[in-house]
Amino acid sequence: MADAFVVDALRTPGGRRKGSLAGVHPADLGAIILNALVDRTGIDPAAIEDVIVGCVSQAGEQAFALGRNLVLASRLPDSVPAVTIDRQCGSSQQALHFAAQAVMSGTQDVVIAAGVESMTRVPMGSNFRLHAEAGLGTGPWSEAIRNRYDVAEFSQFTGAQMVADKYGLTRADMDAFALDSHRRAAAAIERGAFAGEIVPVDTPAGPVTQDEGVRFDTSIEAIGAVKPLVEGGTITAANASQMTDGASGVLIVSETALKRFDLTPIARVHTLTVTAGDPVIMLEEPIRATAKALTRAGLTLADIDLYEVNEAFAAIPLAWLKATGADPARLNVNGGAIALGHPLGASGTKLTATLIHALRARGGRYGLQAMCEGGGVANVTLFEIL
Repeated sequence: MADAFVVDALRTPGGRRKGSLAGVHPADLGAIILNALVDRTGIDPAAIEDVIVGCVSQAGEQAFALGRNLVLASRLPDSVPAVTIDRQCGSSQQALHFAAQAVMSGTQDVVIAAGVESMTRVPMGSNFRLHAEAGLGTGPWSEAIRNRYDVAEFSQFTGAQMVADKYGLTRADMDAFALDSHRRAAAAIERGAFAGEIVPVDTPAGPVTQDEGVRFDTSIEAIGAVKPLVEGGTITAANASQMTDGASGVLIVSETALKRFDLTPIARVHTLTVTAGDPVIMLEEPIRATAKALTRAGLTLADIDLYEVNEAFAAIPLAWLKATGADPARLNVNGGAIALGHPLGASGTKLTATLIHALRARGGRYGLQAMCEGGGVANVTLFEIL
């Protein structure tokens, strides 16, 4: 099978909900990434054969073929097609999988995988909540689904608490992990670790160049003072990811395209895996997906230099560490979504950008990226640095 190469992986800064990126239309936010990938790699924009865009809340400004609207808002010619996909929080990681699979199969040679989410302009859940408020339909889960799993709804917050309880994770464990996420992210910003992956966003107030959610002066006391999401629970807003506006993208090409357009790859897509399991506990699935990915790759965790496991909630990477026995020092070394934000559909390729740039900076060879997703699904991707 042919190889799929990463030529560049970029992201915008993460903007706090109702923060510095709130005035940017999501199509324009995503277009910034498309333009930057073309500018930084020198690829002929007319050679791009598809743009695959992940987005979770496909409503309002993120409705009506958002992927295509990114192309129309960018400097790419309108001959470039695009599509929008939803695999919940793993949407743009799955976009990367689809792009890599197209290249590996020989179907296409130049594909962009991207993601965008404005959690300010299209709030989480608004794509079904507004219908409910208008009296339209009965919601995403049919009676057959509710009866099969004996639930009224599927909730990531319930799932996160279930994971915490199953793996014996205390409030103190999760709060300490959250503090470490902020400290790692702050240290990464101070040493310029994100400079190669961040594309500035121009706004009327000036360019946004830095992630807004990182709390440089937070403390365990401040994190510990936040009330649980439910009485008696241990999950809080402080030990969970931040609602964030952002976009990200990766240029994936074949060996033929490397030669034709004189491109220099920075990584190779080594292994692609997606699994699914219990939709009620929901967020535990990266553990099983990791085991399957490593078996498929013929590698062990000891072979992996860095891991990015999305910090949807502190419970998820902590449970992953406990179940796999992985080295905590290799996990989310520049902080994660608790500090840097989780722009839903953009988080997949956002993590790819951070992982690949961190591996290159540290002289690592292999990186593993894992994402928990609504419905009990998980994507795991292995990259090899070139």
